[in-house]
Amino acid sequence: MASSSSLDEALGANPLLQDFDFPPFDVVDAKHVRPGIRALLKKLEGDLEELERTVEPTWPKLVVPLEKIVDQLTVVWGIVNHLKSVKDSSELRSAIEEVQPEKVKFQLRLGQSKPIYNAFKAILESPDWQTLTEARKRIVESQIKEAVLSGVSLEDDKRDHFNKIEQELKRLSHKFEENVLDATKKFEKLVTEKNEIEGLPATALGMAAQTALSKGHENAIAENGPWIITLDGPSFLSVMQHARNRSLREEIYRAYVTRASSGDLDNTAIVDSILKLRLEKAKLLNYNNYAEVSMATKMATVEKAEELLEKLRSASWNAAVQDMEDLKNFSKSKDAPEADDLNHWDTSFWSERLRESKFDINEEELRPYFSLPKVMDGLFNLANMLFGINIEPADGLAPVWNNDVRFYRIKDSSGSPVAYFYFDPYTRPSEKKGGAWMREVLARSHVLSRDGACARLPVAHMVCNQTPPVGNKPSLMTFRELETVFHEFGHALQHMLTKQDEGLVAGIRGIEWDAVELPSQFMENWCYHRDTLMSIAKHYETGETLPEETYKKLLAARTFRAGSLSLRQIRFASVDLKLHTDYIPGGSESIFDVDRRVSERTQVIPPLPEDRFLCGFRHIFAGGYAAGYYSYKWAEVLSADAFSAFEDAGLDNSEAVKETGHKFRETILALGGGKAPLEVFVEFRGREPSPEPLLRHNGLLATASA
Repeated sequence: MASSSSLDEALGANPLLQDFDFPPFDVVDAKHVRPGIRALLKKLEGDLEELERTVEPTWPKLVVPLEKIVDQLTVVWGIVNHLKSVKDSSELRSAIEEVQPEKVKFQLRLGQSKPIYNAFKAILESPDWQTLTEARKRIVESQIKEAVLSGVSLEDDKRDHFNKIEQELKRLSHKFEENVLDATKKFEKLVTEKNEIEGLPATALGMAAQTALSKGHENAIAENGPWIITLDGPSFLSVMQHARNRSLREEIYRAYVTRASSGDLDNTAIVDSILKLRLEKAKLLNYNNYAEVSMATKMATVEKAEELLEKLRSASWNAAVQDMEDLKNFSKSKDAPEADDLNHWDTSFWSERLRESKFDINEEELRPYFSLPKVMDGLFNLANMLFGINIEPADGLAPVWNNDVRFYRIKDSSGSPVAYFYFDPYTRPSEKKGGAWMREVLARSHVLSRDGACARLPVAHMVCNQTPPVGNKPSLMTFRELETVFHEFGHALQHMLTKQDEGLVAGIRGIEWDAVELPSQFMENWCYHRDTLMSIAKHYETGETLPEETYKKLLAARTFRAGSLSLRQIRFASVDLKLHTDYIPGGSESIFDVDRRVSERTQVIPPLPEDRFLCGFRHIFAGGYAAGYYSYKWAEVLSADAFSAFEDAGLDNSEAVKETGHKFRETILALGGGKAPLEVFVEFRGREPSPEPLLRHNGLLATASA
């Protein structure tokens, strides 16, 4: 008796099982994961059995209890998964690894529930169908579609096989992600001679010395070293763009494109297994390939995605070939011995030199104008002008997982809170995965209202990996890091400014995947808007504004190498589609052969024979972008066209901009997954999307028409 009550007491004290307004990120530990998730799953299994026993094809008897089950799992698993991304440890990993199969098993049981599926079908076929709101119709249709894709129609043996595949896919994705993180962490290049890292800017030297310091080189300082170069984004990019030492660039590049491709961190077999299992899953569901499964919940079809990629590829190819010619000629004019033999580790370096020469812009010299506090002020002022919201610090209101994390409250024009978000800006290679992302913490929901009157407010995470403050300097950002913050904030706005009270389609929930990048890519355009940029770009020491001349050069440099950058994304999107349509796992062609075949049409310099970038391609093997990476380009068409509505209204006309911003908020940001994205776009723009604004913004229109 005593042991059982002490167990209950321990569970009662488990922070994952508490009732909270904001997750207790400061106290959740690896030790809470196993008991917490197991207790939650046990409770939810009981809730699901009760729902199946009492279900009726009505909203209160079906959707309300279902939303409560889905939400509890999403929120609690979200806490654990988030901590794995930002505060990784071997203890946390093994705890997640152990309970993940149990969590997947429950999700499959929920997704394959016949009583729930039949109740949704009964709503669809009932005479009351026409009286439902558009959002409710979308919920019913998407629940039926998701159930079919979860294997609800499969009979016993096939369903068991399907479930085994799902479990194994989840396990392999986790392993893939861990291998990339560990391989990135494992690589360290210690440099002791200053001439070996000549050209590296002060910020990069400061960061490399700080890394060396943290690894036990106690006398490391920026000026004299020693320095440690890693494969973490900011470190890798600074070497590629600025190191004069060509052999150092080559070494770092080769290490980067072969990450997680050898030894006990080799992802090659994992990728093959993932592709094989995805194909098996597709066949079980009566699809020809996994891309068709992916497209079942998207705006596009395989054919339409391929058609768009080819249209953009042919518009970009000649420009990219010219880019390479320009680099050759420029490096030759600088007497570079490699001018006639430029390789992958030369292009970023010479591109930077050419950009500096052509536009007289030095990325590093711009950093002092982009200090993180000023960037956030400018971003919040822009959001206020466009969408009528006020954003204020609310640090201390919610627990955080690291002292650098900020917490903010968003209020509407009447002063009422509408949402909250966390911002975790800096790179922490030892425990935080690379890249940048936005995730939901809590979604807006009337059913889950805390007081029964107002909807529960949405909460988001915004995570970046930029250069941390060095010494007493604030975090000084590159222009690319500035764009990244705007991008992630666009995602967060769609989650936070939703007016949709149906929790299953509120915010970013229920939005077709190839439309979710619309608001994020839309926000990037404002980085080039004069008033916005000038309000941000203040020198962190003197307060002086970025010179007008420099702004004009930034604008002119916007389309610099646009063809090459476009092809890079098209390579990723095309290889993703090829691997999920006509690649035969275990056949005569390897995954790397497929990449090389795609690269012939998407890369001016063919990849190295030993290029294994696929072993680090997290988006499609450990993220949600399998047979969906094309979404970036698909949504870029939508976002460029959406921004062109502001251009048409007149970017200098503040009243017109506010009016268009209000319309954007009331459609793209407010409607969530409650309305089909094409209809939402047409409601905002007054017509269907056109690729013309994207090609115009990228300076590729002439090439396309030619």
